Amino acid sequence: QVQLVESGGGLVQPGGSLRLSCAASGFTFSSYAMSWYRQAPGKERELVARVTNTGVVTDYADSVKGRFIISRDNGKNTVYLQMNSLEPKDTAVYSCNARGPWFLPTKAQYDYWGQGTQVTVSS
Repeated sequence: QVQLVESGGGLVQPGGSLRLSCAASGFTFSSYAMSWYRQAPGKERELVARVTNTGVVTDYADSVKGRFIISRDNGKNTVYLQMNSLEPKDTAVYSCNARGPWFLPTKAQYDYWGQGTQVTVSS
């Protein structure tokens, strides 16, 4: 069955860094675009970063541009989110998302979600 398992969250001081990982299984990882979303308490879920199935094209929320980097390793079926210069406003549950496969029309693509990992930025 499809699984997306996030890891790497935790407590970090402002200005610190964390690297999140999302290990995928149960589908053809290299055919799916991968994204990281986050949801803070009392707020709507927001898209943080996205990478195409080949890893060539990336996209970021304005709030994280220049601080976060999304990458993927199709040989390891894993997507990463390197988070630098963390701020208290980055505190949220971070979840990974898989959407695809790329060759299907957008409305026919599958959407898979992980359970999420907590990131807390506090001194």
